[in-house]
Amino acid sequence: MPINQPEPGAQLHRGPASVPRAAATVILLRGADHALEVLLVQRTPAARFMGGAWVFPGGSVTPADGDGQQGLRVAALRELAEEAGIELSGATELVPFANWITPEAVMTRFDTWFFLAQAPIGTEVSVDGGEIIDARWLAPERALELQAAGELFMVFPTIKQLQQLAGFGSAGALLAHARGARVVAVRPRIVGAGPAARILLPGEPGYA
Repeated sequence: MPINQPEPGAQLHRGPASVPRAAATVILLRGADHALEVLLVQRTPAARFMGGAWVFPGGSVTPADGDGQQGLRVAALRELAEEAGIELSGATELVPFANWITPEAVMTRFDTWFFLAQAPIGTEVSVDGGEIIDARWLAPERALELQAAGELFMVFPTIKQLQQLAGFGSAGALLAHARGARVVAVRPRIVGAGPAARILLPGEPGYA
């Protein structure tokens, strides 16, 4: 599947836009002062939405998580623990990195925040075996190579995040950058329909 097309399971429509659901994702890092690696997990192929995709651990915010940034952080920590068996000491370890909002043409929409976090020393991944069936630590550049070769299936936002991460040589450098940056919501648009549908980002020709 071309990387600039809607992911499998995304139902497009022409009616009024639905309200996006709040969601949170953790980009877990290792390599504090040397080669950066990130944790990617594989969704079960049986899932109706993004089945088999390699993603960062994450999911929707539930009422029990709370509202606003605090709710997002609670959800991010909960999903990381549920999907990868990794527990962080608290919400303060999460550094905001990106905010993506699903295009209005997609029926099921998410307002997803991506948070960076340094993996604790000696972290071991334990996939849940249900929603998530596999996990790998990969340098962002290597993950993109495997995606381009067709060995790892990824969706558009994951690929775009990896492309940004590939510009940093260590987790320390990445975290230092993110702590001083302002997160601006990214609102992709889908133009066209059927197999010809394409995802465009702000500033690209045809977006307006």
